[in-house]
Amino acid sequence: MPDPRISKLAKLIAEYCVSIRPGDEVVISAGLEALPLVRELYREVVSRGGYPLLVSLRDEVLDEIFYRYAKDNVLDHISPVEKLLAEKIDVSISILAPSHTKHLNGVDPERMARRSRARFELTRIYMERSARGELRWTLAPYPTRAMAQEAGMSILEFEEFVYRATMVDRDDPIAAWREKAREQQKIVDMLNRVSELHIKGPGIDFKVSVAGRKWINDDGRYNMPGGEVFTGPVEDTAEGYIEFDYPAIWRGVEVEGVRLVFRRGEVVEATARRGEDFLRKMLQTDEGARRLGELAFGLNYNIDRFTKEILFDEKIGGTMHIALGASYPETGGRNQSSIHWDMIRSLWSHKVYADGDLIYENGRFIKDVL
Repeated sequence: MPDPRISKLAKLIAEYCVSIRPGDEVVISAGLEALPLVRELYREVVSRGGYPLLVSLRDEVLDEIFYRYAKDNVLDHISPVEKLLAEKIDVSISILAPSHTKHLNGVDPERMARRSRARFELTRIYMERSARGELRWTLAPYPTRAMAQEAGMSILEFEEFVYRATMVDRDDPIAAWREKAREQQKIVDMLNRVSELHIKGPGIDFKVSVAGRKWINDDGRYNMPGGEVFTGPVEDTAEGYIEFDYPAIWRGVEVEGVRLVFRRGEVVEATARRGEDFLRKMLQTDEGARRLGELAFGLNYNIDRFTKEILFDEKIGGTMHIALGASYPETGGRNQSSIHWDMIRSLWSHKVYADGDLIYENGRFIKDVL
């Protein structure tokens, strides 16, 4: 019998995150170590009348082989079969379960950027179908030894962390996430009335317009764990600087001490203590890579430590993050890019002003303004 927490996570994904319906065409993609969760998900999909069209088990060695040996025409190729899947499936479930977290460290970043550019059309299809409600998708974790080691935890400690962050350690995880959704919706409703945000404090003095843009409540449906609110800022309005006190990680490559300066929405200065060359190369991926695609606040206070895994880290309670690159169309954001690189900083000693009024301090939104 599987760990009961795994069964709870599978039920949470199938019922709450993607709401499997009779007749749904479902793709499940996962790392090899997540097989126990994949089996439980398969059971949930079938028992709810869904059709598990494809179960894809990923392996980091295959990724490394691809980038090491693929010729340019292979890097640029997108299979018409993969494109058809993107256009037709009803549900996509991805399980994060790496057996190695730095398997691409030796890969030339230009080769990764080239592959990202080639896959832009698939990214666009997924984003637009999701925005139209045609595709339901989620990304969820399965605890592995590699992830635990990267986070500086034992495997048992990391399992407890993952199941606490996803709230499957509770008697009724679905009820817990519905309550979390209601709490975050109050914040979304307030932010949807705001035109400009100004974030000030040690290491940051940053203004950006969010006028006319829609804030999204990440309540665990798109990502599990959820626990953030986000939007697509007005593309030409970001002004000021941000110093990121957490490493910025792109596909296992860490860049430390990132400092970005914005003028009229574009990154005009980019420095880092470590990995600056990689940072600069990624900013040259395409025209949209130097502009913001996302601005968000982390609200999952069950996630209280940095793990080097963005699925958790962007939700850390008391943080904000921005993403360079592609916007999510449902926010009204228009920036297009083949990358979407999240960068995080803490806000425990900072203040956030909305149209001049204080709305956030000491790592939390002020209740009186909600």
